[in-house]
Order: sequence, then structure tokens, then C-alpha cells
Amino acid sequence: MTNAASVSGIDLSELDPAVRPQDDLFRHVNGKWIERTEIPSDKARYGSFAVLAENAEEAVRDIITGTEAPAPGLIEGGESREADKVAALYASFMDTERADHLGAEPIAGDVARARAVSSIPELISVVAELERQGVSGFYGMFVDNDPGDPSRYIVFVMQGGLGLPDESYYREEQFAAIREQYRAHIARMLDLAGVAEADEAERLAQLAYDLERRIAASHWDKVASRDIQKLYNLRTLEGLQQITPRLDWRAYLADMGAPEQAFAEVVAAQPEALAGLAELLVDEELEAWRAWLLWSIVRGSASLLSQQISRANFDFYGTALTGAPEQRERWRRGVSFVEGAMGEAVGRLYVERHFDENSKAAMDELVGHLIEAYRDSIQRLEWMGPDTRRRALDKLDRFTPKIGYPVKWRDYSALAVDSGDLLGNSRRVAEVEFARELGKVGKPIDRDEWFMTPQTVNAYYNPGFNEIVFPAAILQPPFFDASWDAAANFGAIGAVIGHEIGHGFDDQGSRYDGEGRLTDWWTEEDRAAFEQLTKALIGQYNALSPEGADGRPVNGELTIGENIGDLSGLEIAWKAYLRSLGGDQPPVIDGLTGAERFFLAWAQAWQQKSRPEETVRLLTIDPHSPNEFRCNQIVRNLAPFHEAYGTNPGDGLWLDPAQRVSIW
Repeated sequence: MTNAASVSGIDLSELDPAVRPQDDLFRHVNGKWIERTEIPSDKARYGSFAVLAENAEEAVRDIITGTEAPAPGLIEGGESREADKVAALYASFMDTERADHLGAEPIAGDVARARAVSSIPELISVVAELERQGVSGFYGMFVDNDPGDPSRYIVFVMQGGLGLPDESYYREEQFAAIREQYRAHIARMLDLAGVAEADEAERLAQLAYDLERRIAASHWDKVASRDIQKLYNLRTLEGLQQITPRLDWRAYLADMGAPEQAFAEVVAAQPEALAGLAELLVDEELEAWRAWLLWSIVRGSASLLSQQISRANFDFYGTALTGAPEQRERWRRGVSFVEGAMGEAVGRLYVERHFDENSKAAMDELVGHLIEAYRDSIQRLEWMGPDTRRRALDKLDRFTPKIGYPVKWRDYSALAVDSGDLLGNSRRVAEVEFARELGKVGKPIDRDEWFMTPQTVNAYYNPGFNEIVFPAAILQPPFFDASWDAAANFGAIGAVIGHEIGHGFDDQGSRYDGEGRLTDWWTEEDRAAFEQLTKALIGQYNALSPEGADGRPVNGELTIGENIGDLSGLEIAWKAYLRSLGGDQPPVIDGLTGAERFFLAWAQAWQQKSRPEETVRLLTIDPHSPNEFRCNQIVRNLAPFHEAYGTNPGDGLWLDPAQRVSIW
């Protein structure tokens, strides 16, 4: 990674001399940008990730519009028709004249069926049929490999049924105003969609909301919902039936068109929540369920109907919840629609046009250094005993990195699309995906599958596959540039790599072994020592409140997994950087030492500002801490940062060495 001709990777003109890095590294690096930047009117937050995502959207739009959309009519076929299908999907979304002409007509049949529901069994049947077509049902369901046996696929059944972001929105006083807006929003949408007028819409809205509130009462909160050991509850179909006796699962699956055998054994992730919803499937609640179903149909389809209906839906889910005053431009939403339907078909062309294969080689080298730095660190841990250490090293040896794009691309031949049928396209996409996912059960695990597209600006760790994945679109500034000196690349993308590896050893990922199996491979003493360290980190974040939150604190328990990833990622990235130097001293470039370039690159990667509404929403539901703390609180724990900047007691980022946390 070292290169005599390398540049620092740091724009010195962007550094704010009015803010000392010892006091606030985040604003020292990003303060000028924050001061001059207005959050775009269609965004709730804006920063480095959003800028790269916008660039990727523009690149994808050029790919999509490179093929003329076929005339209306179903397009079938395999790879040779992919470009036509992509163009047709986009054209169907961009045809606002047709959308406005149709209004709510595309869902009129579904609305009529929902209105006519006269019994609970009929309700269950209609919900099941619509769920296959992408309308939210009673529960969340997805397919993944089995945490107890990672060599097989299994269906997960999760809590569901709500229209607000989280169960806390139905009970916490801080969301009282949002609840009132939500009830009014339901009524407005039912009116606009022609479901009911004025007083009747108000009555239905109240019924739907009250039912959701009762459903939410049995939901697990966000902290409990991330505890994999509590979530992992294997049940046979008969066992699932016992949890939810009022829901006939065999009839439900038959009406859904789901193969019963795929549900022979499932993970009933939150049994109390599953049971709580099913207890409400009684005749006394039928009128409320009809209102709930009508709202589910409208809510699930609103973005695909007239511009008036789509905008009204955004008024709540965009403006009220996140603070963004304007919808994204239609073409950007059209790009998202296409990517949700045929993301890898677009991704293949994106990679051909925008991915430098040299980046993949450089990333391979970076990953190698990070893995070895983790290995060295694990071998030196004072709090970990030999038995757990051996298993940790075995897990590290089994990590699979994936960089850039999949080795094989998804097959979209089963999907038929029509440039003149937007809602129909959405429903067909949902049905094909439904069949594809459930079709995995009983088949060998496909370890080549990706769960992000190459044009996604993000990365992930998959505990069941024990893999770290870095899509092509994140491999660019401010995260990575082949021309940068190694310090900047290690401080930015290197820390991202370290973060994702760190998820394999966070409070939840550490419960999986190297094969992706959920098993207790720790000694009791080592787990207790680990939890003592994580408890200290939780306490640090519980004491923080970001700008714009009106004093609301970070939830240290909700964010602990990501905070461990950040802490371990940056700490190990620093060790990996030193390792890459082979014993040489870091060069001084642009007047900056290697350590300064490393930490400045880390800070510029977290560049972001948010609207207050979005800040509060994310504090409630997001397992990531606010960006200012992902930057600043992490470096407070790292001795190399304090050494690089000569911090002293009284400095904003000073943390007494006795209070600093180092886990991995």
C-alpha cells in the first residue's frame, strides 16, 4: 500500500483551524463543510455516504436509460432480455401521466376485497394472498441459513403488523405528536385513495391505529430484538401453530401459495409478539382488522399510485418522521424501484463501467493486513484465555472476504415486466422474490449469493456465512483511493474493513463460530471479561446526546454492536497500518504525520449533518450511533490518537487512560 508518489488523501483547506482536533476531531475535519452545506430538501441527512449514493444513482440512471423502453406488454425471457426489462421497469415508474390518470384504480380490486371481508378466516385468506404480492402481512418473514445448522436454509417468522417505525412510537410520550399526525395521515390517505370519505375515513383510521397499538403492546423493544440467543426459537409447524392457535397456518400458507414443507421447521423469533397478534384474530376485532387491511393496502401501494397520493404518503413518512421537506426527484425514485427489482442486472453493467479491478487487488492487500493485525491482537489479549483464543483464531481463519461484485449474477428470467403496468410490475417482482426465497429451503446453501448490490454504498458482515462484503460503490473517496498514501486508506476503508470483521466478534456476532453456527464457544470467565468491557462502552455512549436531539441520549445497549465494530475496526486498522510499513517510519506528507493522516481520514469518512427529526428517529431505532460520536468517542479510547495530538486533561476528547476501553 505504500507508494512514494502517494498523496496524503487529506484536503488541508477543509480543516477548520478554529476547532482543535484535541477537542472535536469530527468538527475539526468537517466543520467547514457543515457550516456551508445545506441539507438537500429531499434528504433527512446528508454526508459522505449520501454523496456517493447520489453519484451511484446518476451512474445507474445512465445505464437504465441507455436502452429504449419497449412498448407496453409483458416482457419475458432470460439474460438477453434483461436490458429491456430494466428499461420497462423504469419507464413504468416514470409514466406520471398514466399514474395520475389511473389514480387509485390499480388497488380498487384489493380495496373491494378487503371491504367485503366478513369473517376472520376470510381476513386471513385475503392477507395471505396479498402478502405474496408484497403487501405487508401479519408478520415479517424471511429466509436465511439456520443459526443452529448453518448448512441449511430456514424461514424466520418475526413480529410485524405496524405502520410506525417501532413499538416505542405507540407508547412513549416523546412521540405523542407523531401519533396524532399518524392517525390523521391514515384518514387522509384512505380518503385520497377513494376508500372512504371524511367522517368514515376518520373512523377507519382510528380503528386501524388502535389495532396497531394493541399489536405493538406485545412487540419486543429494539434492544431485545437484537439478542440472537433470545430470537433463536426453533419450532415445527405444529409448534408454531401452538404459539398462534387462532391463526390456521396450513390454510394461511395454502392461500399464500407457500410450500408447506418450507415451514416444516421455522425460527419463531419473538414468540410473545407472534402470539400477541394472533390473540387479536377474533370476531370482536373484525371491523378493526378490515380497517387495518385497507390501510395496509393503501400504505403498501401509495408510492406507485398518482403523484398526489405518493406525495401525501411522503408528507408523513418523509416530512413528519424525518424532517425532509421534499420528495426525491422522480427519476431517483425510479432508479430505486429498478434496483429493488433487478439490482444485480444493473450492477453487472455498473461494474463493467465504473469498477477498477486494481481496486480489488488493493482491497485484497488491505484485508490481508487487517486479518493479520486481528490475529496478532487476539494472540496478545490479556483478558482472554487459551481455549477461547484458539476458537477466536479459528473463526478468523475462516472469514471469507467478498470485494466488488458477485462471482455469479442473479437470474431474472422468471420475472415478467410491462412498461405500462407499474403496480403490476411491483406485484410480479414481489411474487418472483417470494418464490425464490422460499425455494431455497431444502436446497444447499449458496455461499456465492450477495445481499447488497455492487452499486450500494455500504458494507456488511454476515454471521451465518462468516463473510465480510464490500460492494464496488464504496471503494472510492472518501473511503478509498489507490493514489492515497496508505495511512489515509487504512484510516478510512481499512477501518470499515476492521469494523465488519469486528462484527464477527461483537456482542452478537461473537456468539457464532467460524462455520456460522450459533454456539457457545467461550469459557464463562472470558465471556464475563468481555461483557465487563462492553458494559463500560455502553456506559460511555449512554452519556452522550447529539446535536439536534434536544438532550435525548444515545442508547448504549442498542448501539453496542456497532460501537464494538467501530472501536475494534479503528484500533485494528491502526495496527494493520503499522504492519504494512514493514518496520519503516511513516512518511510526512503535506506536513502531516502518518498518524494524523490516519485519524483525519477516519473523521472525513463520517462527514454528515442531519435534521432534528431524523436525529430523534435514528436514536430510537438505529443500532448505529450518530456520526459525530462514531468519530469522536472512538478516538477518545485510542492511545495512538492521544499520542498523535498530544492531548491533555481538559481537552474535549481527553479520556483518562483508566477509563479507555480496548476490546479486540
